[in-house]
Amino acid sequence: MSVANSRALIGFGDEAFKVAVYIEKRPPMPAWQQLDHLHVMQTGQINEINQACGNGWRKVFNVYGKVLFALPSEYYDFAKCAPDWQTFRDEQLLQAHSQTALLFSPPLLDKPKQLHIIAGRTYAKKLINDGLLSSQLTWLDDEFAISKSDKVIVCPYFDYRQLSNIKIALLSQLVADIFS
Repeated sequence: MSVANSRALIGFGDEAFKVAVYIEKRPPMPAWQQLDHLHVMQTGQINEINQACGNGWRKVFNVYGKVLFALPSEYYDFAKCAPDWQTFRDEQLLQAHSQTALLFSPPLLDKPKQLHIIAGRTYAKKLINDGLLSSQLTWLDDEFAISKSDKVIVCPYFDYRQLSNIKIALLSQLVADIFS
């Protein structure tokens, strides 16, 4: 693989994203295993993944919707784009003009207005150890780390038990801290 290809955005979502979530594993469906670009999701594709891959992926998309709705409204207007996070998830998340991405490739930190959320401490440490994340992270505890300069936050994996509503509120506060 060439260096150019290794630095391509690979995942789901809008190329003009303002918020990207980085997750290590792809949905275990043949269509997504060979994905080598940023795929703009179409209405219904998230539900197709949920149906085929089960509760784990349903949680990822649900938590992503909840996180977007919890972000500080002075910086992000996702909560103004739909009546609730469920509607946003079903009708806008990861689609064209959604300003959101779910990436399986390492973070590209070349655009200063983008927020980068790495889902899972283990994945973040793997990226660091593999030389794919050069941000100077400040670990706040065993689960959360932040780099204000690169607008990177490491948080628990997108699962209800790991990233509870209380921890989503903490994540939202960390976002406010990054932009303050």
